[in-house]
Amino acid sequence: MLFTDALLRTRGRDLDAGLDRLRTVLAANGRHPPEEICEAVTRALLEPRPTDDVALLIARTGLLAPDQVAEWEVPIDPAAVSPVRSACVRRLEEWGLEEVALATELILSELITNAIRYGAAPVRVRLLRDTTALVCEVSDASSTAPHLRWAATTDEGGRGIFLVAQLAHRWGTRYQADGKVIWSEQLLPDAPQP
Repeated sequence: MLFTDALLRTRGRDLDAGLDRLRTVLAANGRHPPEEICEAVTRALLEPRPTDDVALLIARTGLLAPDQVAEWEVPIDPAAVSPVRSACVRRLEEWGLEEVALATELILSELITNAIRYGAAPVRVRLLRDTTALVCEVSDASSTAPHLRWAATTDEGGRGIFLVAQLAHRWGTRYQADGKVIWSEQLLPDAPQP
């Protein structure tokens, strides 16, 4: 939950009183969907005519079942890319996701190769499948992230992340205490499109 202080603080209410009221509303509505919690919070805390802008964001994370996650450790060896990529494709087939296998294979080839070439051990691959998307994550112990760029026709490299950006719905970098994760998300066929 993220919010601005204008949600809690009004002319007739100080910050501590606003926090107490927020806790009470959350305790009564905490099991409801985020949209309903937002409505309950704004009904209980906002004045009819707020004197300041108010922002409120409530999100809930979901836990994936073990059969929706696949993980591999990748040796720092370019020869390791092919066997890991093949294992990932086999998992996609087990999940019935043959339709996205080719794009996923290309994405993983680029991300794993970059991690081996420019990252640091340990390198790990993780696939996350839910009802709407497939997320591919490649992590390593380096904090250096790739950048999207346009390679010149004479460049021998530099097209990998551009390729990932073209094949994925979205992609990005998430930093961790022990390195980074480069991730891509592909929307699944027959899933509701945003």
